[in-house]
Amino acid sequence: MLKLLWLACLPAAYVNTVFTQTVAYASTEFHISEQGQGFAAAIVRWGVIIAIPIASYADKVGRRRVIIGLAWLAPLIISLGALSPSFAFLVATQTIGRPLGIALTVFVLVFATEEMGTNTRAWALSILAVGSGVGAGSAVGAIPLAGISESSWRLVYLVGIAWLAVAYVLTRSLPETERFLALHEEQIHHTDVETHIHRDRLWLQIAVAVLTNVFVATASIFQSRYLKDVRGYSAFEISMFITITTIPATFGLVAGGRLADKIGRKAVAIATVPTGTLLFASSFAVHGLAMWSAAIFGGVLLGVSYPAMAVFRSELFPTAHRNMASILIMVASLIGGSVGLIFAGFLLDNGMSYGRVMLTFALGPVIVAALVAAKYPETAHLELEDINPEDAHLHSS
Repeated sequence: MLKLLWLACLPAAYVNTVFTQTVAYASTEFHISEQGQGFAAAIVRWGVIIAIPIASYADKVGRRRVIIGLAWLAPLIISLGALSPSFAFLVATQTIGRPLGIALTVFVLVFATEEMGTNTRAWALSILAVGSGVGAGSAVGAIPLAGISESSWRLVYLVGIAWLAVAYVLTRSLPETERFLALHEEQIHHTDVETHIHRDRLWLQIAVAVLTNVFVATASIFQSRYLKDVRGYSAFEISMFITITTIPATFGLVAGGRLADKIGRKAVAIATVPTGTLLFASSFAVHGLAMWSAAIFGGVLLGVSYPAMAVFRSELFPTAHRNMASILIMVASLIGGSVGLIFAGFLLDNGMSYGRVMLTFALGPVIVAALVAAKYPETAHLELEDINPEDAHLHSS
């Protein structure tokens, strides 16, 4: 099961990454400013609202059908970016395609949370994050194509069509989750069964997601531009920098998953979220070996923090609404983060340095660590039915 979900992460991550990695090159061809890039990235993120009805559908008909559909649609739609006659057309295709990739990622994480054992949920998400890293890395690895000519960034979008092979494998092999099947049977025989989303948990996670994504979105969008314009890196050098500084984070992901399952989600998150963020932010303020070191060690710590933070999004909600809750958190995260992107673009266009912008936005994840310490429950070593008592009733029969 985990192997199939790992495969599904590949096209999802590629779709989620390709625009952020190519927007600087497309902007050069279409003469778009940094503020314009930030606004475009914000629009693409606002498109995630289309995932809300998809999540509702997934909670009603099952995870399998929706995951397979998205695995086919997302690569096809983003590949249309290669045909862009204008920057507006490129933004439009990604506003539809990228949210489908994001939704695919969310539903895969929900699937894994429901299928994995009590002491392996965070670890499973860390393994899937490695898959996402491979998928995103394939987009980064394709960046040298963008350096061939002013218009060759379009080739990066065409590469995504190859991920349709994954959709074919999922169509043939992916089953439905046992927890959804149990819920479906219960609803058939007991029509009065009702569950709800815990609003206090939802709002808390929305706040945490927004504060985190204000930093993450800005760093991901403007890193290539920073390396290109401030450090004078070529397309190949940018690809090498991102690849080399990201690879060590893979080991952090796996270690973080094990730690989150063994000693608890809260301890891992509190220790690594603020330190990793501040280190990574500082990579925008220094150069040479210090820049490389800050990006590497910051990335490793953020990698360690990811499984602990990600697993909360699925664990704290009942089976009947797990996809919807996860998508609502993601929607809020991206829309909130888009405000940060616009603001960051404005600050950069008006002369503020990349280092000052990123260190300012790093305050968000620092606040997140405080919220996790004060408000989050510990979910390690617990069954989902223990975390969500209404599910215990659903599965008791």
